[in-house]
Amino acid sequence: LHIPKKTHQPKVMRPDDANIVGNVHGGTILKMIEEAGGIISTRHCNTQPGDRCVAALARVERTDFLHPMFIGEVAHVSAEITYTSKHSVEVQVNVLAENILTGAKKVTNKATLWYVPFSLQNVDKIIEVPPIEYASLEQEEEGKKHYEAQKLERLETKERNGEMIQPVLSPEPFTVGISQSSLIHLVGPSDCTLLGFVHGGVTMKLMDEVAGIVAARHCKTNIVTASVDAINFHRKIKKGCVVTVSGRMTFTSNKSMEIEVFVDADNLVEADKGQYRAVTAFFTYISLDREGKPLPVPPLKIENEEEQKRFEEGKSRYLQNKAKRLAEKERQ
Repeated sequence: LHIPKKTHQPKVMRPDDANIVGNVHGGTILKMIEEAGGIISTRHCNTQPGDRCVAALARVERTDFLHPMFIGEVAHVSAEITYTSKHSVEVQVNVLAENILTGAKKVTNKATLWYVPFSLQNVDKIIEVPPIEYASLEQEEEGKKHYEAQKLERLETKERNGEMIQPVLSPEPFTVGISQSSLIHLVGPSDCTLLGFVHGGVTMKLMDEVAGIVAARHCKTNIVTASVDAINFHRKIKKGCVVTVSGRMTFTSNKSMEIEVFVDADNLVEADKGQYRAVTAFFTYISLDREGKPLPVPPLKIENEEEQKRFEEGKSRYLQNKAKRLAEKERQ
């Protein structure tokens, strides 16, 4: 049985996929990306004898939103397995937007995702991943470098996981307190995989929703997702859990806003286990006028040392990403 290493899914963008001005939500695109990655990695991990399994999302690398997508366009999502370790799969996903009236096409997203396969017979058992054949030794070495780098980064982000977002009484305009937001969601069967755990794409869509509310509250304009820094899935979320998705502004530049988002899960059936941090990420948004042109972002007002520390960390990430983008442009 030959299972292809590539998959392709087209989908027409509907009004419920977009915001009030017709831009497709970043969360909708992230959900499509995750579905394509989940399909190809689950297919691949079931090409060997033994336990049947489902691939669960463990991490999404930094993802830039290169061009906006609009209602009526066709999203073409293609996924390819590029590296396998003993217990994980690296998937590269590209998203292309097609205007079916003019035939014009544009690349809107390129993403790298990591999946881990779990047994259907025992949800805590991680299955060994069948190896793939590489086009060259260089490709395999490059994949190994990515694998080691993302492992280190995942460990670093776990250190931040104790932080909580506290409500602020009578917050001032343009402060962290005025825009911070949260959303509570009861996890139902339609949110979950065959294993009874939440799809990574569902979680990312909720995170993007909250980050979007924070950004809109801060600048009171149309806002769009510009990029998402690495999203780390620290622990699985079970069907029946209540998830609290919280977001707060950490940094503003002249034209962008960084929002930190946490996902905390609470298992109502096993209440004695308490709430736990499941996912963390940083989203970057830009503010747009009615013609879709970038607007200046109101500066974030800092009120204490903690906020100043987060602002400086955000500024460092912003400058690093800016330098990377310039280096990539020069290479092209």
